Amino acid sequence: MQSTSLKKVIAIMKILKSILKVFLAFLVFFIVLVLIPRTWSALNPGKPPVGYHFTAPVYVAIWTGLEKLVDTSPEIPENIEEIKNIEYKNVDGKSLQLDIYRLKNITDTVPLLVFIHGGSWKGGQRSDYLVYLIDFAKRGYVTATVSYRLLNDGPYPACAEDIRDVVGWFFRSGEKYGYDPDRIALIGGSAGGHLAMLGGYGWGKKNEVSDSLNPKIKAIVDIYGPADLTTEYARNHPLVTAIIGRSNEESPVLYSEASPVTYLDKDDPPTLILHGTSDRLVPVSQSDDLKRRLDSLGVPCECYKLPLWPHTMDIVKRVNEFCQLKMEEFFREYLK
Repeated sequence: MQSTSLKKVIAIMKILKSILKVFLAFLVFFIVLVLIPRTWSALNPGKPPVGYHFTAPVYVAIWTGLEKLVDTSPEIPENIEEIKNIEYKNVDGKSLQLDIYRLKNITDTVPLLVFIHGGSWKGGQRSDYLVYLIDFAKRGYVTATVSYRLLNDGPYPACAEDIRDVVGWFFRSGEKYGYDPDRIALIGGSAGGHLAMLGGYGWGKKNEVSDSLNPKIKAIVDIYGPADLTTEYARNHPLVTAIIGRSNEESPVLYSEASPVTYLDKDDPPTLILHGTSDRLVPVSQSDDLKRRLDSLGVPCECYKLPLWPHTMDIVKRVNEFCQLKMEEFFREYLK
């Protein structure tokens, strides 16, 4: 009897010891990968927030309440006017629309911020950036978000054509909606950042005889968007080959034509870049190269690399707040 009881106690102790080891391992994991980055950021409020590099600690930080996600479906404040479902273009019966947000009591002609959603060129919707649209509308800007043809509707250049055309629509519609068409910024994340750069750097407009007479985008914000689709990584990535519709071997010219860096020149608008250093979908080297090219041309460019953050980093509240802070500073400087 005593021998049996002793064996049970020993077995229980082994189980408890194993549980303790797991707990201690989790505690070390929590401290090193979760608490330290959060503490460092709290002690350095003026610097880009430090992330977690791996996906698992991000989930742990959210689960424990250390990190909060932004509200992607905020209520529209009473003082904000929402003008929805404005058609800017119709392609074979498909209505392409945009939404506009502005203060109801706005009297001055103010800058326009146009947000272009991401989604790997095959998904997403224009309401995805509602958190930005509302926050910047409350600060006195007119904000807008646009839909464009996705991969199911057709490969490149369909999406690029739509952004070119909606930019033209915005240039013509300032008086009706109360914004200054000479102070328009394009902002996009991921695939939306790619399209914002194409639209802002002049895809489909460069080398036109009347280009010098055309109105120009005043500023660009690129949030982890791909700028060069001719790199080895990009031209072999399934998302890129899908949107181009052909392999690089079949049509290398399309990969160059679809790359924003192809259209860079000294007259391009000032550009703000926001990118996480642990982005495994769009390598931060894309932004490093873009920054280098813009600097060599003398185009104003501000680049903030957020340490250890992955793709879609601005879904985390404190990252979003940092991005908004730098965007606001950028707009004050270049949308005067």
